[in-house]
Amino acid sequence: MNGTTLEAMRTALRGPVIGPQDPEYNESRKLYNAMIDRRPAAFVRCADAADVRAAIGLVRDSGLDIAVRGGGHSGPGLCLVDDGITLDLSPMRWVRVDPEARTAIVGGGTQLGDLDHAAHGFGLATPAGIMSTTGVGGLTLGGGHGHLTRRFGLTIDNLLAADVVLADGTFVTASASQHPDLFWALRGGGGNFGVVTSFTFRLHPVDTVGVSITLWPVDATREVLRWYREFLPAAPVELNGFFAALAVPPGPPFPEEIHGHKMCAVVWCWTGDPEDLGDVLARVNEPGPPAFHFTTPMPYPALQTMFDELIPKGLQWYWRGHFFDRITDGALDVHLKYAENLPTGLSTMHLYPIDGAAARVGKDDTAWAYRDAVWSGVIGGIDPDPANAELIRQWAVDYWEELRPHSMGGTYVNFIGAGEDQDRVRATYRDHYDRLAEIKRTYDPDNFFHANQNIAPAGAGGVPSDA
Repeated sequence: MNGTTLEAMRTALRGPVIGPQDPEYNESRKLYNAMIDRRPAAFVRCADAADVRAAIGLVRDSGLDIAVRGGGHSGPGLCLVDDGITLDLSPMRWVRVDPEARTAIVGGGTQLGDLDHAAHGFGLATPAGIMSTTGVGGLTLGGGHGHLTRRFGLTIDNLLAADVVLADGTFVTASASQHPDLFWALRGGGGNFGVVTSFTFRLHPVDTVGVSITLWPVDATREVLRWYREFLPAAPVELNGFFAALAVPPGPPFPEEIHGHKMCAVVWCWTGDPEDLGDVLARVNEPGPPAFHFTTPMPYPALQTMFDELIPKGLQWYWRGHFFDRITDGALDVHLKYAENLPTGLSTMHLYPIDGAAARVGKDDTAWAYRDAVWSGVIGGIDPDPANAELIRQWAVDYWEELRPHSMGGTYVNFIGAGEDQDRVRATYRDHYDRLAEIKRTYDPDNFFHANQNIAPAGAGGVPSDA
């Protein structure tokens, strides 16, 4: 990018524009996933929607590629593009709660912890993720699941409206009554259709929740999963519980004698009557005696921050995912094999339940195409040491490949990992892909927004994603 374009951006925008010569540049390049190392031509920190509109116009005129960063949690680093412009929405980090209407309007650069904190002040929440540092924007546009999904649906099921800057700089509001085709696409179609500068969410009465963690020895993985696959779908929707293969973290609430031990686990969240949680979880002994079982009441935002310190920004990450409508007997053996061979202390596999309220939404009501899935699985190779990058990547890919015959063929779009091809994106949208491509042609006919899990405009070859 030439200096004239850089200065034009600095003149036109309220927010700062950071180029390679600026002292903040290298810090700006750091993402949640330290495996990503890219050098954009500039970072444009947008102060508001007007900045976004102006920046899009200048980027279009320059002919440079564009990427959008909300929270920076993208596994394949889609918020940075070499020699292009990153629209950084982090200054747009705000939440306004209407406790009477039970809604929240959220800025495009907001993190989940900001939304959780603001809503909790009124005893409210919406289902969104399991970590407070995740960006609201990327999570929502991909679909969004979390601790409250079985009871209240996906994040997109609670999205009421979105303010969007389109590729031509037009500012629109998408909702059920305004640009309904765009609103349909935004609910699961990723960052393909524009820059969302604010989201409006429905909130639900959620205050203190019951939290429980149950650990079993890793060699009990088959038995625990065999029990879990029957128990949870039949449980009340007030109970959420994601399954994990992990090494026990070295800290509370876990006793020192099991620190570092490979285990299988379920992390439970209960939003029903607190007095009933003990009875609901009375069956955790059925697959075998737990090595550890812990239960406590907890403010919902505290649950959302539980894993923040364990897996902070700056680690090496490689992840891939699958959707599952069942946990087959063959998959039990695969899970045991890879749980026993976790490559590092932070590497893990999670199965997030996406049944209950999420399954009651019609298949064609949103861009999310897997309403018949019961679990969204992710395999994460994680470690602080760059020397282990290939080790964790290979473990994740091998695990993913062996699970593939037991999966539904697609995945949560936010779990598509680096190196997966365009067929994976198509598989994730099933027969919704063609409708999304038509909507893309309407709102972004030149595929200006292509630094994403890309959906090319109908009738065009498009620019492939780098993921």
